[in-house]
Amino acid sequence: MIETKSIELAKQLIKKERKPVIIKAQDDNFNRKLLEYGNFDILLSIENGERRRNLRQIDSGFNHVLAAIAQKKGVKIGIDVSEIARLEDEEKAERIARIMQNVKICRKFNVSLCAINYKDKKGAFSFILSLGASTKQAKESISF
Repeated sequence: MIETKSIELAKQLIKKERKPVIIKAQDDNFNRKLLEYGNFDILLSIENGERRRNLRQIDSGFNHVLAAIAQKKGVKIGIDVSEIARLEDEEKAERIARIMQNVKICRKFNVSLCAINYKDKKGAFSFILSLGASTKQAKESISF
């Protein structure tokens, strides 16, 4: 897993990393540049970080432009199940709301999902379904 904030260093590490290459999402500019670069498998926890929340809109870090790029480059959007389980209740609710919005966007633009760090497949499958994913997306997300 690559967790750097430098775009150039991340590109160098992508070339050296073994498959599957997982990149931890950072700020919006970093995510956009790396999605355009491609050559990796999973962009993990794109909803993470300090995000604004308005009355009518949730800033989830993922939009239709990023979805189109991810679909074109074949990059999956990753959900770290164990990280969500460790959060406090209020923060967990906000994070799940952002993930649900991202799942809707992924479903609309046919972007693959990927769940990692889960205890059992059946529980992860149920969790992904409860977030609003289709059964096809849920099956693909636990068997990458």
